[in-house]
Amino acid sequence: MSARILVVDRDPKYREWLRLHLGILYPEATVSTLAPEEWDAGKDAEEGHCHDTLILGADFGSGPDEPRSEGLRLLRRLQAGETVPPIIVLAERGDELAAVQAIRAGAADYLPKRLLRPLRLKASLDEVLRRIEPRGREAPACAPDIGQTTREVAAQPPEAVSRPAALLTSSRAPEPPRIADYTITRKIGESEKAVVYLAASDRLASEIALKVSKVPREGRATQALEREYQAILAVHDPAVVRIFDHGTAGGYEYLAMEYFPLGDLKMRMQVGMPDSEALKFLEKIAAALAVVHRAGLLHRDLKPPNVMLRDNDNVVLIDFGLARLLEGTHNSTYTGVLRGSPYYMSPEQAMGEKLDPRSDLYSLGVIFHEMLTGRKPFTGASAMEVLQQHVNTPPPRLPASLSRYASLMARLLSKRRESRFGTAEEVIAACVALRNGRRRTSSAA
Repeated sequence: MSARILVVDRDPKYREWLRLHLGILYPEATVSTLAPEEWDAGKDAEEGHCHDTLILGADFGSGPDEPRSEGLRLLRRLQAGETVPPIIVLAERGDELAAVQAIRAGAADYLPKRLLRPLRLKASLDEVLRRIEPRGREAPACAPDIGQTTREVAAQPPEAVSRPAALLTSSRAPEPPRIADYTITRKIGESEKAVVYLAASDRLASEIALKVSKVPREGRATQALEREYQAILAVHDPAVVRIFDHGTAGGYEYLAMEYFPLGDLKMRMQVGMPDSEALKFLEKIAAALAVVHRAGLLHRDLKPPNVMLRDNDNVVLIDFGLARLLEGTHNSTYTGVLRGSPYYMSPEQAMGEKLDPRSDLYSLGVIFHEMLTGRKPFTGASAMEVLQQHVNTPPPRLPASLSRYASLMARLLSKRRESRFGTAEEVIAACVALRNGRRRTSSAA
């Protein structure tokens, strides 16, 4: 049975947070959100709207005079109706007495907001939905578009949620297309949305990477590879991958771009990296981001596989499929679709808030931590766990041997973007200062 979950809460950001993460926990669910004043249970029933459970966020801090509790009043009013689904309370300022009163008033469960954890919320919802499932009822035709709905975000390991296509129906890779001027040699990479081939270019007399969409072009107003092509065209710098060609062949989009035989930063990290080299790479990636940001773009998917290496150890940023203009940049999350890798998302990106360059710098901080320690700062069994850690959990402390980088790391991985470096140039300056300080220490010794 596909669950239909309604979230009612006064805080729009909290509603969006719940909507996103419920979509991760229950990929087949329809999650709708409304403010309390927007929802009328009786009217919804008359219009054919239906829900399997209601998650109600409200203030249950009643004090000595119980009737003053906003949450209890709302709960009792809702329970007076005949069409109200089971209600799970997410309580603000409530205590043990409020919990007892809420359960007596008909709540299926009572969860304090400040103590809410993914597994606890899932356990409560599983229990409510388990009670409903044995009824064996057919799902009625519910009217769409009550609030914002989502089915896309999958409860998969974080690796599976690395880009929007991972949240949608998987596409089968097309056969290598015949494209004039290009001779395909072999497949060198694949994502949920595209296949990358190594190819020879007759016109360029060199090897190139040929990225071919898995999704046919027909019927799509905005083409993913075309967006990437336009984004990269805005940047003319060796720090950003060169694009040679964009077109359509056999009904599928393709991009012809620079090929990097030395591979990416992820491959380089797998063989181990001294901290001095990690600092050099941090500075080089920051310099590449500075180029991108000056061109008016956010990358939004910065991670080791998207940092390619040249033979002089200079770095090149690739995969601008999620890049957006800085001016007028919209939220990074649309109808529950995660954009980017959960391991490298900034807190504001995980929350679906408006982004700025400091979000890319947070992702850079995650990469720096991984280069220094060989481990990601936040891991978990699901994307939801990882995202919540980005928002709520302090970064792990660096080992004592790496303590010289603690201040730099703290500014990169601050939960509050106001406490991070403001620009990539500031990161570069901090790297130079650290490197010079280390040289002076070595000379003195």
